[in-house]
Amino acid sequence: MIKLPIDLTPNYSSEGLNNLRKAVSDLLASHTIPELGVKKHVVAQTLEDLLGGEHETEREVAAWFIGPRGENLDLFSELILLSINDHVFWRRNFHPSDPSPITEAMKREPGYLQAVDTIKTEFYTMLAELKKSAPFFSMRYQGHMNWDQTLPGMIGYVAAMLYNQNNVALEASPVTTIFEVEAARDLCRMLGYRETTPQPWGHLTCGGSTANIEALWAARNLKFYPLSFKAALKDLGTDLGKDLLTLFPVTQPSGTSSSIGSLDTWALLNLSVDEVLNLSNRLLENFDTYGVTSEAFNAALSPYSIQNMGFLDFFQRFLAGTGVGDPVVIVPASKHYSLPKGAAILGIGANNMHTLPLDTYGRMDVAALETAIDDYIDSKHPIISIASIFGTTEEGNVDPLTEMIRLRNDKYRPMNVDFALHADCAWGGYFAALLWDNLDDPEGTPLPPLPLSDYVIEQYQNLKHTDTITVDPHKTGYIPYPAGALCYRNMAMRSLIAFEAPYINSGGATTEEELVLGTYGIEGSKPGAAAAGVYLSHAAIRPTRQGYGKILGRTLYNCKVFHWKLLEYSEKETDFVVVPTPKFEIEPIPSFLQKLSGQTPKSLIADREGALFDMVRQTGSDLNILTYAFNYKVKGVLNQNLDEVNAFNKKIYDRMSIKPDGRDIYNYEIIVSTTDFLKHSYGEVFFNDYKERLLGLASGTGNDDADEAISVLRSVIMDPWITEDINGKPFVDYIVAELFNIVREVVAELQA
Repeated sequence: MIKLPIDLTPNYSSEGLNNLRKAVSDLLASHTIPELGVKKHVVAQTLEDLLGGEHETEREVAAWFIGPRGENLDLFSELILLSINDHVFWRRNFHPSDPSPITEAMKREPGYLQAVDTIKTEFYTMLAELKKSAPFFSMRYQGHMNWDQTLPGMIGYVAAMLYNQNNVALEASPVTTIFEVEAARDLCRMLGYRETTPQPWGHLTCGGSTANIEALWAARNLKFYPLSFKAALKDLGTDLGKDLLTLFPVTQPSGTSSSIGSLDTWALLNLSVDEVLNLSNRLLENFDTYGVTSEAFNAALSPYSIQNMGFLDFFQRFLAGTGVGDPVVIVPASKHYSLPKGAAILGIGANNMHTLPLDTYGRMDVAALETAIDDYIDSKHPIISIASIFGTTEEGNVDPLTEMIRLRNDKYRPMNVDFALHADCAWGGYFAALLWDNLDDPEGTPLPPLPLSDYVIEQYQNLKHTDTITVDPHKTGYIPYPAGALCYRNMAMRSLIAFEAPYINSGGATTEEELVLGTYGIEGSKPGAAAAGVYLSHAAIRPTRQGYGKILGRTLYNCKVFHWKLLEYSEKETDFVVVPTPKFEIEPIPSFLQKLSGQTPKSLIADREGALFDMVRQTGSDLNILTYAFNYKVKGVLNQNLDEVNAFNKKIYDRMSIKPDGRDIYNYEIIVSTTDFLKHSYGEVFFNDYKERLLGLASGTGNDDADEAISVLRSVIMDPWITEDINGKPFVDYIVAELFNIVREVVAELQA
């Protein structure tokens, strides 16, 4: 069968683009986002500074949002109007002598006036309909993963939207490309990927789903690249009359050096990430030894690239008869659906995505992970990637990344087995801001954060050891949609998915290379406005403890307080209880509540010793999502029929969920979301443990094949306000009181 050759290099250039690139490179080289002029030595920063004291720096948060009551309307209106006027000024001064196609006379014509009338009429109708939208800005909103947007994020987005830049090509976005590069640098550094060797790199996507799929794409291509490289090397050696397979050494994960020709398929599929990414560079940089030019290497490698061959031809050529099985990806049961979707798209197959059960805390079960890896080694199934989740969609949990890294480094690399590590931080990425005082610290030494638990701190400190990280600025970055991102620890990994010269350039990137964005990733066109929104929000609200750390530290704290108040109110009820999903092991709940008796959120923050605050810090959800369910009592005993309890919680949710039925949005007292814990997905350990706690069953008695799902409520707490009324009563008390009033109404219906 004749196959047409493909053009490996997309046409992102035009006459004069080189000059434009140089000019933009010069601009970028001299351009930096300024650090905020606030406290630099945060080691001495108090809880009040970070969470809600009376210090001047605390007031910054009040300027970063429009406000639940539109308190910053004047500021927002001023900046929006400025962006429009400035944009029009730009238009009028681009060749001002050009004729105007829209005259004042035209504006008086009936056709023009009719068109204006139509625009206004439809616009007014749309404005009326939009008022039925979910009130993300409200402290009463605890629904989906949405909340208010930062004021600078919106201003940046609107201002850049007027210019309609497309960040797929430099000449279509000479300014917003710079914004994207700067924003991505911030994200890399915030997540722990510092300006080191190998150099990190990131770019924006339309969202975390796309970023997750791209991460799998890069990991898949990396896993199989050594097979393509060896085949190309054999052909090159034949042409040159050299035994390159014997001459060229590779280092296995254990540190053993061997010639590439001596390694079998399994060994080649288990080289470390950085070793694979440096293969072509070592070959081309040692011309005196190997005699291979980049042109010759590209020509030799191209026919063997999985990008060009496709999965079927590649497997028939390289894996048939080797005893090596299908590749696998390992993920926890709390994975986002984009991961199995990515496995299907990439030809790996969703069936080859191994889903691990959760432990009793709702995190990846490390023992199950180790067993799975051992089984795949025994059966010779190469592991493409193992994913951890930082901020699971349903529970807000953080997986035990530290243990995953320990297994890879201490157990499997000495066995010459390796795999990529991916962290899905779509939700939780920005919480890393709590670790840093200065993103320019080359050592990346984290500070001890205040609201995060010790367990979560440890996981975030180890993000720098992963190979790829997904993060969504349009989630906990409070940026307008669409704004996701993917960060690479080693910039060279991006070359594995680029339709360009197929060899991997793992040298230090030049400024010009950083500006080429359209070559990499899944998307084609993408809005420069999104990059501008992220850039300006980062410029005004640095992704450090002084900026986003203040916002997210407060949301973490508010989630902890919400958990505390749920338990406190539940203790006073006689007809029902609430059972939060997070296990409560720090001490018995009555003792916990007794210690907090008489305290308020602000009084805890002001506690100089911090003992009570630390007790709250170590409890509850890992981040700022809390799931919980109610159970009612029958003659003083908790209902032990799970189907009836599920129906009870669904009735509660029905009164607090926004529906597209045109009802008046102003009638909602509190808004939450819901989800189901599925036993076949989450595993019996987590499912049965929570079921026993919810139904009041004895430990170890909750296993029942008939029970397949637990319906729970979910509060996503993105509210950064620590608010009290004029009497000093925390607003969270009003929220919990409204929630319990609704539950009492449903209980009364059941008892009627």
